[in-house]
Amino acid sequence: MPTPESPLTLATWRRRVSDMYAAVRAASAGEEAETCALFRRMRNVLFSSHPDSPLSTGARAAFRGLAYYPYDPRWRVHGVVDDAVAADGHGITVGGDGPVPFVRVALVRFECPAGSASLSLYWIEGYGGGLFLPFRDGTSGNETYHAGRYLIDTAKGADLGLDHAEILLDFNYAYHPSCAYSDQWACPLAPRENWLPFAVPVGERMS
Repeated sequence: MPTPESPLTLATWRRRVSDMYAAVRAASAGEEAETCALFRRMRNVLFSSHPDSPLSTGARAAFRGLAYYPYDPRWRVHGVVDDAVAADGHGITVGGDGPVPFVRVALVRFECPAGSASLSLYWIEGYGGGLFLPFRDGTSGNETYHAGRYLIDTAKGADLGLDHAEILLDFNYAYHPSCAYSDQWACPLAPRENWLPFAVPVGERMS
């Protein structure tokens, strides 16, 4: 994985991402589409100007904004968290950092426009930890990054609201990992159990 410009610039990147998600959580009911549009504009600013952007310096100069599907409120759903599932460990090798271990800690069941579904929720082990929810779907490899997208990564402040029994899954905020934008990056990706058998036509897309 590329080295950040400095620990301080990485800290500012994470703080700004965390602030973006905090603003979404604080938004008033009925303003979901407008809030998502603001979030996307802020994400574009980060990508275009921050020294720890996943984009190379040359790509930043030509950057005109990330591509997204239109906002669709039907893909904003509440999932029921079942933490009685058996823990299942995974280890993903990420560049020179070696394996990144994460363990399934819950199963999230939800209803969406495609029907009933479930996704595993993971805990990234190591200092600080964090909840992690990557997924693939029917758009992967066609309209979105072939290896999938992320919905929750609390180690970087990316979550829209959760408690021990329920979690907000707004797929309009699904985003690509950094490795989608440069092969200099390596990222933990969705295990097969988180490959959805249908398309999720919202969130970030490739073009």
